Amino acid sequence: MKILSIAIATGFLAVIPTQFSIAQGTAEMRKVAEELGSLRNARVAVPMDEGKTELTYFAGSMSEEEIAEIAGIAPNLKIVAGLSREEALERAHEAHGVDARYANEAFLKKAENLAWVQAPSAGVDRYLGIGPLMENDAIVLTNNRAVHGPAIADHSMAMLLSLTRNLPFYAGSQAKGKWARGEAPTKGVALEGKTMLVVGIGGIGSEIAKRAHGFGMRVIGTRRSDRPSPEYIEKVGKPDELLAMLPEADVVALAVPLTPETKGLLDAEAFAAMKKGSYLINIARGKVVDTQAMMAALESGTLAGACLDVMDPEPLPKDHPLWKMSNVIITPHVASRSEVTDQRRAALYRENMRRFGAGEPLLNVVDKQAGY
Repeated sequence: MKILSIAIATGFLAVIPTQFSIAQGTAEMRKVAEELGSLRNARVAVPMDEGKTELTYFAGSMSEEEIAEIAGIAPNLKIVAGLSREEALERAHEAHGVDARYANEAFLKKAENLAWVQAPSAGVDRYLGIGPLMENDAIVLTNNRAVHGPAIADHSMAMLLSLTRNLPFYAGSQAKGKWARGEAPTKGVALEGKTMLVVGIGGIGSEIAKRAHGFGMRVIGTRRSDRPSPEYIEKVGKPDELLAMLPEADVVALAVPLTPETKGLLDAEAFAAMKKGSYLINIARGKVVDTQAMMAALESGTLAGACLDVMDPEPLPKDHPLWKMSNVIITPHVASRSEVTDQRRAALYRENMRRFGAGEPLLNVVDKQAGY
């Protein structure tokens, strides 16, 4: 069995055991990337004429072996790895493509040849306020849409099951060596027959919906586009139908990007519309939820519980009252972490590097006006 090491631009490394030769592995990774990546806004960053323009990409840490692998699929792409932000700033004029960690205002103002910025996450809200990036149509911004879906969806269901099956209570009893049968705060909730509303049927939202359906739940959702939705989603509404759909849901899962339109999406009015005793899952961004309104809903019983991988503020201060709420599960923005995520990210980055060098349309191009 051969090991195919995939270098990726953010400095992560996925080592994927395969039965393929290097050439076969490259083809397989390309197939995976094309299945993952979206062509919705696909654009060429640097057009190639008859010859191939020499390009330079500023990556995170990358070994010589990894750089050689990229050279095999994009021979005109020079990888410069391991630069500090200060070093990258001094050499900004060399860069045609960069990892988004370098894309601050100072760098962008000096990077006269820059054509591609690769964001490490699906959400790009942290970049929306960078004028030289968002206002320059010559720079293509790509993200990791769909890369994190399976891991985040698993994490979402794990948090939900932790609450509905009283696992924090039983974990506390286990730590005390206590057989606490019959002492849990509730009998427990079965997901079978309940309704989940997925707010944002995209790459991540679809994966959450798939798992909810697998637990026997009725799944409904919202999305902005008119693209067909998976068959396991019974009903899909537009974002402006959210308030009307909230009363149907036993579980509300947030999977929308943070944009001006979604900031504070779940406010006091939205929580008032929710079914009493429902659950909230937020793996989107903390600012999609009005924290004070959520806490009031938790205290009143409108919310039976909240599963939070993201918070506002974030990191959550040590003395924040959310920490002490027994009906809240908190994880520190780690839902996407898994070996599967690394492998999917690697496949997508590798394919986009190939496309960049070949002058082909890049996958997962962000619509800067929409913010995702």
